[in-house]
Amino acid sequence: MSRHPIVKWAQRSDKLYLTVELPDAKDVKLKLEPEGKFSFSATKDDIPYEADIELFDKVNVEESKYNFGIRSIVYVIKKAEQKWWSRLVKQEGKPPVFLKVDWDKWVEEDDENDAGRLDFDGMDFSKLNMGGDDFDEEELKDEEG
Repeated sequence: MSRHPIVKWAQRSDKLYLTVELPDAKDVKLKLEPEGKFSFSATKDDIPYEADIELFDKVNVEESKYNFGIRSIVYVIKKAEQKWWSRLVKQEGKPPVFLKVDWDKWVEEDDENDAGRLDFDGMDFSKLNMGGDDFDEEELKDEEG
């Protein structure tokens, strides 16, 4: 019996991002069909993994591309028509449990045109001391005095 890898997804009006999270995957097979069928299979530690997804609408197979990484496989799928899909899969109702939203790539439909405008050159805002709840006035007095 095979297992399902975690598949994350995000979209733009013209494309989908599918990220299959399966570190150290072997014997990876990907298949994408114009009517919107996506198939994935691989093994990890001799355990088979697979995912078959019937996408919401048609796709352009020739203009879609994928990249094999150490931790995941990313597939950028070109939509046949430039439009936002109401969901990833054709089937209505609750999506399969192995499908997750990729919040790192997610952009709201209204914000799509603004997505590329702000470029902070990879700045890590976590390194900036912007204040917050962890400010301790007593600690500051100890350091000054």
